[in-house]
Amino acid sequence: MSVSTYVGIDVSKLTLDVFIRENKLHKQVKNNQTGFNSLIKWIETQTHHSLDTVLLCFEHTGLYSLQLALFLEEKKIRYSMISPLEIKRSMGITRGKNDLIDSKRIAEFAYRFKDKISETKLPAKDIRKVHSLLTLRDKLVTNMKGYTMTYNETLRTMQKEDFSELFSIYESMIISLKEEIKKVENSIKTILQNNPQLWTSYKLVTSVKGIGFIVASYLIVYTYNFTRFDTWRKFACYSGIAPFDYQSGTSVRGKTQVSSIANKQIKTMLHLASICAIHTDAELREYYCRRQAEGKNKMAVINIIRNKLVSRVFAVIKRGTPFVDTKKYAGT
Repeated sequence: MSVSTYVGIDVSKLTLDVFIRENKLHKQVKNNQTGFNSLIKWIETQTHHSLDTVLLCFEHTGLYSLQLALFLEEKKIRYSMISPLEIKRSMGITRGKNDLIDSKRIAEFAYRFKDKISETKLPAKDIRKVHSLLTLRDKLVTNMKGYTMTYNETLRTMQKEDFSELFSIYESMIISLKEEIKKVENSIKTILQNNPQLWTSYKLVTSVKGIGFIVASYLIVYTYNFTRFDTWRKFACYSGIAPFDYQSGTSVRGKTQVSSIANKQIKTMLHLASICAIHTDAELREYYCRRQAEGKNKMAVINIIRNKLVSRVFAVIKRGTPFVDTKKYAGT
């Protein structure tokens, strides 16, 4: 059904600023269940249209927008969560900023790009659980690295026997964080094992050399279990590993390079996976050494390997069969 009303919502921690484009009306409600119900009643009253013809558009602001998205999905109301950067770049030169203006700009964005924006569907509940646990794991790992670094620096400048209490606390904190990280990883694995679809994808993905437990979990999360992207090339672009030309006319001939607009988390994970693959996959190790010997830039070769890994992952998912290392069968 076509859209007759475009609603822009500026999401903040405590409130939602809502602007109905066609009626040029603004309202502020609380960012909670009571506010959501009030918002829907207000839209119905002001537009005199069925909610089936209304599209709500708001920025993806993580936890602050998640409850609104869950509410709209439960009510089967169409909505679109857009990257803040995408909206910002569409505005051109702007002056001034407040919540009312932002909600109006979001509504105008939805109308102008109605042929390009798509309805948002949240990933399945188990995928959201895994994502939350991965985020928690990242924080724990960061804290553990901080304590470990401080411990080592302190050990370099102080005598352990002179400051036994200090070092004991550091060691206790590091051990505790390692245990918590292990608990989080076990919880992630349990969720994957209890979901047949996720577990099947996990086993297929980890059959690719270089892809381990954490990288596979991130791939499942960010691809919505490989339903979010049609091809591996689109995911490579999303991950910031797809190379783009840089040229203009006859005078500008820059190097082909990746874009800085990317999911930095998955890009880092793919980088670690490529380093691992170079050491564990004979074919990729041979390719890496050959290209380096030819004078190819080290990071450029690693980026090619990142793309090869993504291609392999999507291939095994599409086929539904594990990765086969053909290199070990060569010459037999």
